[in-house]
Amino acid sequence: MEMFFQALMSILTFEGLLTILVGVTAGLFIGSLPGLTATMALAVLLPFTFTMSPLQGLMALGAVYMGSIYGGAFTAILINTPGTPSSIATTFDGYPMARQGKAYEALVAATIASVVGGIVGVAFLLLLAPPLARLAVVFGPAEMFWVAMLGLTLVASLSSGSLLKGLLGGCFGILLSTIGVSPVGGETRFNFGIPALQGGIELIVALIGLFVVPEVLSMASQGRGALPESGKLEGGVGIAFRKMSRHIFGKPVNLIRSCIIGQIIAIIPGAGGNVTSLVAYNEAKRFSGKPDSFGKGNVDGVVASESSNNVMVAGSMVPLLTLGIPGAPADAIILGVLLMHGLRPGIDLFTETGVLTNGFVLSMGFAALFLLPVGLLGGRLIHRVVVKTPFYFMLPSIVMVTILGTYALRNSFLDVGLMLLLGTIGYFLRLIGIRAAPIVLGLILGIIAENGYVQTMLISIADPIPWLGLVENPLSKVLVALVLLSAATSLLPSWLERSGRMAKTTPDENPDRVNPKEEGKP
Repeated sequence: MEMFFQALMSILTFEGLLTILVGVTAGLFIGSLPGLTATMALAVLLPFTFTMSPLQGLMALGAVYMGSIYGGAFTAILINTPGTPSSIATTFDGYPMARQGKAYEALVAATIASVVGGIVGVAFLLLLAPPLARLAVVFGPAEMFWVAMLGLTLVASLSSGSLLKGLLGGCFGILLSTIGVSPVGGETRFNFGIPALQGGIELIVALIGLFVVPEVLSMASQGRGALPESGKLEGGVGIAFRKMSRHIFGKPVNLIRSCIIGQIIAIIPGAGGNVTSLVAYNEAKRFSGKPDSFGKGNVDGVVASESSNNVMVAGSMVPLLTLGIPGAPADAIILGVLLMHGLRPGIDLFTETGVLTNGFVLSMGFAALFLLPVGLLGGRLIHRVVVKTPFYFMLPSIVMVTILGTYALRNSFLDVGLMLLLGTIGYFLRLIGIRAAPIVLGLILGIIAENGYVQTMLISIADPIPWLGLVENPLSKVLVALVLLSAATSLLPSWLERSGRMAKTTPDENPDRVNPKEEGKP
């Protein structure tokens, strides 16, 4: 406790709070730009931390990390573009809310959920780091394979009413994940003789292509902006804040469940915030009394996505600080900073250098609190800009930012070409009802599933039946049961509809069609 209070007092200084505030603001700005991920934000900031003290440098990194993960919600809601991979699920209901003139309400809901998620993640990290770290060690290749399979059962929930189209999208995403050098065997696959494709398709390139380009083409074809003119903010910040607070905290089950899901998945190395938010969104839809409203502007979908992916920021630090295993790509940069200052992950980090470690963790909690004023004020400003900018200025600006962001990933024109190609394919797939979400889900989880399966087969190659290695551990059996349960509950509504035991719902195959009444038009 003495180290805890010393760490708290070292943060509660003008210099410390200013560092956190500037870091959160910078992270929010970077995270809201398509193509600039949290990992890139930390990489850009890294040289500036060399002149800082160890605690101040870690405080700055933690604040930028928290702000950039949250910043991805802005473009996800306003222009249907996930600023970071962890904001994929935010687009599902955030953008439909924006199209209905509720953009600022969605931003406020995302802000509140992000603040709560960030604080919950820090609390978990302070109280439960050692036991959760032991749980992370249990996940081997077989367990990661079943985690990927569990994630792939989300395809049914992301299929917009057509399971077959969702499965086709998921299979296309898995096929994209096989491009490049095999992660285990080293064979080169589907690179079409282009050496640069040996590294595969970068996730953020696919995200920008599949989410941004189809939306831009759709807006251009219909001659409209990202949001309707009726999307102006009525009332004030206080009114929107009170309305969303009553909704979120009036029925907190969704928020609590999403935070718990985020923490559990966050400690699994390699899962990341993109998987976390998708799983939390799926469970929010599964347990909702109105599952058909998801994907059409249900604020609970925004809350589930944003609370879970912000829990991941501190939650992924559990294996990092205790075992030295980065739980997410951005954590590898923080690990490098720790090692640079002579700090080795492990129990000694919490005992011998407890002031520094607790200070770093507490600074992320303060960064989560600073998301509230920064997000509310910044969200209103950005919302006004997006609403009032004519579409013939907005569309070229979006295209320019996405091309620059894509090129900045690896300084590669090939990435820009892939982004435009995938975007064009995504646009035509959207016209026949195949959405981007299942494709991205297959791309993310295909790599995890392949690695887990191949590694398990290599480990069990001497066994009479090698594939039994996938289910020989107790945890694997539990995950298999969860996969079967998740698949059954996802397929049950479709079976009930076909059997006539439940009223059939008609999905909206055109995501760009908005009810005129919802836009405020007569």
